[in-house]
Amino acid sequence: MNESDTVKILRRDALAAADEGVTERGRTEGAEEPSTSFLRPPYTVKCSALTVEPVIFLAMFSVAMNGPLSTQYLWDRISQDVGYNGSRTSECTNGSAPPDPLQKEVQTLTAQWNLYINLGGFSVGLLMVPLLGSWSDVAGRRPVLILPCVGLALQAAVYILVMYLKLPVVYFLVGRILCGLSGDFSVILAACFSYVADISDRQSRTFRVAILEACLGISGMLASVIGGQWKQAEGYIKPYWLVLAVSLASVLYVYLFIHETILPDPGAKLFSFRHYKSVWRLLLTGGSSSEEGGRVVRCKLWLYLLCFFVVVTVHFGSKDLLVLYELSSPLCWGSALIGYGSAALHLAYITSLLGLRLMQRCLADSWVALIGLISNISGLVVFSGADTTALMFTGYALCFLYMATTPVLRSKMSKMVDPSEQGALFATVACVESLCSLVGSGLFNSLYPATSALHEGLLFPICCHCPSPPRWNYRVPAVFEAETGSHERPSTPVVKIILAR
Repeated sequence: MNESDTVKILRRDALAAADEGVTERGRTEGAEEPSTSFLRPPYTVKCSALTVEPVIFLAMFSVAMNGPLSTQYLWDRISQDVGYNGSRTSECTNGSAPPDPLQKEVQTLTAQWNLYINLGGFSVGLLMVPLLGSWSDVAGRRPVLILPCVGLALQAAVYILVMYLKLPVVYFLVGRILCGLSGDFSVILAACFSYVADISDRQSRTFRVAILEACLGISGMLASVIGGQWKQAEGYIKPYWLVLAVSLASVLYVYLFIHETILPDPGAKLFSFRHYKSVWRLLLTGGSSSEEGGRVVRCKLWLYLLCFFVVVTVHFGSKDLLVLYELSSPLCWGSALIGYGSAALHLAYITSLLGLRLMQRCLADSWVALIGLISNISGLVVFSGADTTALMFTGYALCFLYMATTPVLRSKMSKMVDPSEQGALFATVACVESLCSLVGSGLFNSLYPATSALHEGLLFPICCHCPSPPRWNYRVPAVFEAETGSHERPSTPVVKIILAR
């Protein structure tokens, strides 16, 4: 019997024994018997390798379809309100007519409402994600998986009402805040990665995390294609019914098929500062696993988070830049080519998964992450000088391993903390990822107009300097000082040494 089978059997036996112990204690002490409804689902998935992957796939499908549709709906509604009935003026036309002032007004108002809606969800989610993530360490993963899926369904329902009744677009903000109160997609990410950390051993964890990220890419690719084509054929409302149905399907899947991985504490309270203290304790001291060498663990954890922030910020920012770059001269791509480019970028999630699996046979995880960074850098360099369609797709081909870095970072951070702190850790990572989305979009979209006057692709090589390759002999400053006796800080830039073992 191999190690993974032994772990699964022992986990099931321990959980069953714990259930019996809790029940007997409740009977003997006369206390209220705790509910075990979240421990055992009504049905069991036959494929043992399939756990929360469908949950993250369905949730990502809902989010990826909702984003572009809501932006386009805002554009159309604001265009009606201001009396604009034209289309976007392309830079690639030979005409020299000045831009329509109404078009500029629609662009500005749409961007503003997008910012308000995103900030509304982010600000509420920033409070709820650490709370729910840390709560899942004591209350169980299943309720924390169900709650944000219900929030996504509520948001879709509010959007459908706005479209049916022609309500003001401010109600989009109401739906977004309702979703944020349930934790939003960030809590789904945190709960799914925590669940995988619960059921996987140290050797297989990186690959299991990569499978979850591959689900994100495949789902996002399908949602983008289906949503765009369906909206063009039948409008907005029918695609949003699919968004609602997919969100409800994720709720049903969790309730019917997902087993609980930890024994819930019936006395665990949701609204408690204890959960925020758990997150702060993890960040300030390195968690329970750092009783010896706590400063080393804490510094490494912060450095991993910094590296994750830089890499993911570049990912989010470069995605927005690619669309703007492809729309502009000299490429002047239409919607069809932009769709193919987006599909090629999402395809990299699958190729990164396959590449990671192959490279793990002969390389350590740190070297896999380094190769992923090199793949990303090479693609961005080609994008910076691409003036033909063939060169652009060459850049997409070179990015075929660019998503191999983030699974390694998540896995390394997960291995640094105790099993009882996985929820708090991945809640922190989810908050960082949400911050990356805001910073990446805001920063790079602001820099692009300033650099495009010199060269359209100038910002891409600037992005290349962010995810720099690591050096493997790095030690955190405290250990460096203790070993060498030197009080001078290492000369290696911080971002370059994050992945040190």
